[in-house]
Amino acid sequence: MTRLLFSAIFLLTCGFAATAAADTEYLVVSGGPAVRQFEDLRRPGEQHDRWWGNFVRTARVRMQEIHATAPAGTRITWLVYRDAYVRRAAAEHQPLTQNVESVPKAYPFINLVWFRSTDELIRYINHGASGRSGLKISGFEFFGHSNKYSFMFDYSSDVYATSTVWLHEHDLGKLSRWAFTSKAYCQSWGCHTAESFSKAWKRATGTFMVGAQGKTDYSDMHLRDWHVGLSSGARWVKR
Repeated sequence: MTRLLFSAIFLLTCGFAATAAADTEYLVVSGGPAVRQFEDLRRPGEQHDRWWGNFVRTARVRMQEIHATAPAGTRITWLVYRDAYVRRAAAEHQPLTQNVESVPKAYPFINLVWFRSTDELIRYINHGASGRSGLKISGFEFFGHSNKYSFMFDYSSDVYATSTVWLHEHDLGKLSRWAFTSKAYCQSWGCHTAESFSKAWKRATGTFMVGAQGKTDYSDMHLRDWHVGLSSGARWVKR
């Protein structure tokens, strides 16, 4: 009887440990939109972000997909660059930050974390809310403006056609590769990432970032179930 009881306790303990070990965090990052007053300076065919929610709605749809397909124990955290939405809200007289905050209220599996600087984002990647020793990153995806060298969180938000808050590939050395699981899935839904940034991400984290060779397309997304497309001549690079 004692042996049976010990065996039962051992199995329960192992089962709990396996469940706990499966817990990971999946990070989804949304940059901010340009302000309309800057975009109105561009020619019609060159304007970005006519709608403020390009990088919010696509991220929300993707997080629903992750929630439906990820292993049990996967926590989804949504990191959003706040200042760009504050600026756009002031220009349009719309409660855009409240609109963003309504997403986790409607989808309670999403944990919203605002950030205002690159250092804040890097700190969260490295440490999470309470350290990375027991909660590694199993996925990372980015929705926003980018070029071949960087994610641009506030492109044309504070300064016309310029970013003042970015994650450059030279910053990636600040990331802890031990924050990620060995098979973490990483993807950028921004433009040109595969042309340089993806390789720098692999060197820093040990995992390749799927990215676009060329430009991505956030127009008419309602016609393709809010999935990001590719511009003419562009392609996804997976390795």
